[in-house]
Amino acid sequence: MSDFALHPRLAADTVFVSDWPLCRVLLMDDVRYPWLILVPRRSGLVEIMDLAEPDRIRLVEEVARASLGLRGLPQVAKINVGALGNLVPQLHVHVLGRHPGDPAWPGPVWGHSPAVAYEAAARTAMIDRVRSL
Repeated sequence: MSDFALHPRLAADTVFVSDWPLCRVLLMDDVRYPWLILVPRRSGLVEIMDLAEPDRIRLVEEVARASLGLRGLPQVAKINVGALGNLVPQLHVHVLGRHPGDPAWPGPVWGHSPAVAYEAAARTAMIDRVRSL
């Protein structure tokens, strides 16, 4: 894991939350959506199938952990999970809460509109919530 490096685009668009057993947990800096990104701390990964079997199992468990945490938020009606990687080739999984009335509902959030950054207090509260999972 010592050769793990976060892709520059992920670093620019997110805020560090925590390191779980497999993944670095990041908060997408967009207040409109409760949105986590899980990045396995392994180098050279592009697809989920590139993970060794124990790490694939761990990834699913960490996605479930993130999903359960977001599902408890009052504005979340649906959890979306995706590992697109079209712009950022480094393996990462988006876990985000959606609700009717969010700016992109019912379509995808990717490419919908520019992000709206968190204010400091709201960002800290969200990070604290995720760290408590």
